[in-house]
Amino acid sequence: MKNLKFPSAQTILFIIAGLVTLLTWFVPAGKYDTLSYNAATDKFTRLSLDEEISLAATQASLDDLNIKIPVEKFTNGDIYKPINIPGTYNKLDAKPQSFFDFVKSPVKGIIEAADIIFLVLIIGGLIGVLNASGAFDAAITKLAVVLKGRESLLIVLVTTLVALGGTTFGFAEETIAFFPILIPVFLAAKYDALVGVACIFLGSAIGSMCSTINPFSTIIASDAAGINWTTGLYGRIFMLFVCLSITIIYIMRYAKRVKNDPSKSLIYDQREQIAQLFTLKDTTHINFNWRLKLALFVFTCSFILMIIGVSMLDWWFVEMTTVFLISAIIIGIIIQISETDFIDTFVKGAGDLLGVALIIGIARGVTVLMTDGLISDTLLYYASDVTTGMNKGVFTSAMTMIYSGLSFFIPSSSGMAVLTMPIMAPLADTVGIGREIVVNTYQYGLGLFYLINPTGLILASLAVAKINFSKWLKFIMPLFIVLLIVTLIVLAVSSYL
Repeated sequence: MKNLKFPSAQTILFIIAGLVTLLTWFVPAGKYDTLSYNAATDKFTRLSLDEEISLAATQASLDDLNIKIPVEKFTNGDIYKPINIPGTYNKLDAKPQSFFDFVKSPVKGIIEAADIIFLVLIIGGLIGVLNASGAFDAAITKLAVVLKGRESLLIVLVTTLVALGGTTFGFAEETIAFFPILIPVFLAAKYDALVGVACIFLGSAIGSMCSTINPFSTIIASDAAGINWTTGLYGRIFMLFVCLSITIIYIMRYAKRVKNDPSKSLIYDQREQIAQLFTLKDTTHINFNWRLKLALFVFTCSFILMIIGVSMLDWWFVEMTTVFLISAIIIGIIIQISETDFIDTFVKGAGDLLGVALIIGIARGVTVLMTDGLISDTLLYYASDVTTGMNKGVFTSAMTMIYSGLSFFIPSSSGMAVLTMPIMAPLADTVGIGREIVVNTYQYGLGLFYLINPTGLILASLAVAKINFSKWLKFIMPLFIVLLIVTLIVLAVSSYL
């Protein structure tokens, strides 16, 4: 048994894709009608099976469809994706996915996730160029000296700052860029790579789970539920404080144990492999001159610009990727690297993150199988029936679990919101609670399962540090159980307030 090894991230995803393929043979096919707003014509478009109907973009049209959402939410762009229309679920002829659909799904997923993949590869190239100068190693060495005796501050600062990004604008895929940058900092502070991964990934996960003003979850879900996004805001702020505090304390306890005795690390058997992966160069011979400092300044500014662009300027992957590409070129000019060496270094840096990029694409392929097999809406339809007749406390727990389960098949927060909220939000009316409670169960359910969801970002995050998924599960499960209990208690209590 000791010789058994947990499968790699890619293998896990292929197994999941195979199981989903089998599901399409047993789960009935079905689909809701959808409604979308066309700004060019100022009309609603209702897509019913193969029939497309144009409707006036008025509140009366929405009322006729039993969609309790103000029409302004569509016309001002708050709801920009097609939503499911309540009460329109139709069973369809089964569309089981074949073996060839299964083997094609990773390729389709890679094509669909091309925007994220190119972002990851360009970031890899940027980091490769900066690493070639030695500036990054010299800066980390100096930072380790500054933090000596105060290393725990690094955990608090990184986790909190990333969580603030998650709660305000859904800082998620962008965190991939920070793993190869910050993990060497944690190693220099005498922690293990798992501490670095936990601070970045869990910071993002907890921030997104307890989103306060995140337009890609809180605002779009509230809009789709027909309520103002500020409804329930104070409760989500409270949850953010509680869950983030629990998470930081948990990470610090593990980090202290590793620092005092490195053999207590869950990845102690990988210490040499990880040390080689993130080994800092001998910086004694490096002249930390103005060129290297300027290169680091440009590097830092690229991330600041990315955050500003995403949160304030409606940027998305094309704009973010362009920023990092331009930054790499500027840094190459600053450090005076030759054109040939720049290309070679950039390509090698991108290649270092190719495995991560492929994991993202393969994970997207699982969603492709679900969509092509027409079973996503079926699962939603039956899930909405489960809660009939429940009392308030049981309802909130059940909804949290339902959303956790659905997030395996629909890992996108915005996609989950527009597909499920028009169906799920009215269920709150039947049990006598506010619709903001359903929005919260959606956020917390997604957020909790996100910690271990293989179709999310965790496998790609672990791949950067070559950490096995089984090690992560051993690390995260105690925290996962604590957060689950806290969440269910808070939701149950809030349903009676």
